Amino acid sequence: MPLIEDRISSVNSAENSVGLMAPAKRRMNTVERKRQILDRAIQFFARHGIDGQLRNLTKELGVTHTLLYHYFPTKDALIQEVYKEVFESRWKPEWEELLDDEKLSPEEKFNAFYLDYTNTVLTHDFVRILIFSGLSDHSISDRFFELLRSRLLPRLIRETRKYCERSTTSKPTQRELEFLMGLHGGIFYIGMRRWIYGQAIYAVESPNTEQEIIHDRVQSYLQSAKSLFA
Repeated sequence: MPLIEDRISSVNSAENSVGLMAPAKRRMNTVERKRQILDRAIQFFARHGIDGQLRNLTKELGVTHTLLYHYFPTKDALIQEVYKEVFESRWKPEWEELLDDEKLSPEEKFNAFYLDYTNTVLTHDFVRILIFSGLSDHSISDRFFELLRSRLLPRLIRETRKYCERSTTSKPTQRELEFLMGLHGGIFYIGMRRWIYGQAIYAVESPNTEQEIIHDRVQSYLQSAKSLFA
């Protein structure tokens, strides 16, 4: 019997020696490695802020500074890629098409837009990186607010005026913009409560609550605008 056990043991050893054990981990190509670094950088900045030191990022990634700088020559270059991934890639041209749709009422447009905007934009990474940027160099927050001012706010002001049965051709006033930002900021606060303060907005078993919150705030904004600006 010992002879049989010895033969089985020798066969197992031979199988292991020719690579029948778990295959070696595949080495990532350059595209995969860059993607991995960018994904981890987004998580890093969302946790530690834009001022987070790259040496701590490389430590978390387990890569050298040389490898990081091979893909992103400067910290600014890395932050620009983070902006494109977290902010620009989430911007939907369909929002502008929705707000320009003549078949929908202003109220329908506001509700549909802000519901989709909330589901698309108010994520952990988006909210935290935007806040951290505002507390540091503004490199991301300034670009995003310029996007809002150029492509979104004028459309929302136009629809507000339609609801109030006013002319839509003149340039938005500072008062109108500030009033609109009260609505926009109130909806963004949903994300802040969740991702900055760690406070529950509504119970998981009540998925329609967010829609109700948005509907209530839109209604309040439009009715107040009609009272103030009509």
